[in-house]
Amino acid sequence: MSDLWQSFSSQFNTAFVAQDRWRFITQGIGNTLILTFFALILGIVLGVVVAAVRSSWDKVGPTMKKGPLKYLFQVANGVCKVYLTVIRGTPVMVQILIIFFVIMATSTNKMLCGIIAFGINSGAYVAEIIRGGIMSVDAGQSEAGRSLGFNYIQTMRFIVLPQALKNILPSLANEFIVLLKETAIAGYVGVTDLTRGANIIRGVTYQALFPLVAVALIYLVFVMFITWLVGKLERRLRASER
Repeated sequence: MSDLWQSFSSQFNTAFVAQDRWRFITQGIGNTLILTFFALILGIVLGVVVAAVRSSWDKVGPTMKKGPLKYLFQVANGVCKVYLTVIRGTPVMVQILIIFFVIMATSTNKMLCGIIAFGINSGAYVAEIIRGGIMSVDAGQSEAGRSLGFNYIQTMRFIVLPQALKNILPSLANEFIVLLKETAIAGYVGVTDLTRGANIIRGVTYQALFPLVAVALIYLVFVMFITWLVGKLERRLRASER
């Protein structure tokens, strides 16, 4: 038993303590959180815009009078559909490589490339989640808003979207968790994220157990924390309905 403990202790010391290798993990945590946070913001912005265009076209597009406004609206809806099809139909790994090696090949900011790639990818899924939530709200709610004197934008902002948010919160939380875990491939373009930090330690020490298990546990803690926060928010939203 003592020999086993000494072996584990020696491996732990080699993986994290010697030469301050734990700094690879802490640096990776910071970069992962930064990457996830800004990609999430970009994804939400893109998702809201695309969802607004798609759902608005589905609701009022066919009944609009012919003219430049309807034409522009139709083109915007078509662009959004192409964006959703391409992004959801191709692997995020391929997307980040295209952005890093083709679109932003002259940029030296690897973190920015990662944020843009993951933000664009997440935006497509967020858009469909939000659109589904908007379309799930009863049409009578929009008519009630119009009867109160609200225009279309005010009706969406004050009546439809708050109700849609309650319906899509679990799906949005799941997308945020997926985004957090997807950032583990950012190391392929040189971003020292959490997974790449563990791989650096593994490559130097030839020990895989401790660094990889540590990374898995850290991701698990992050996911459990997000799940706890979302659960708390859901309970508050339910309480506000009473």
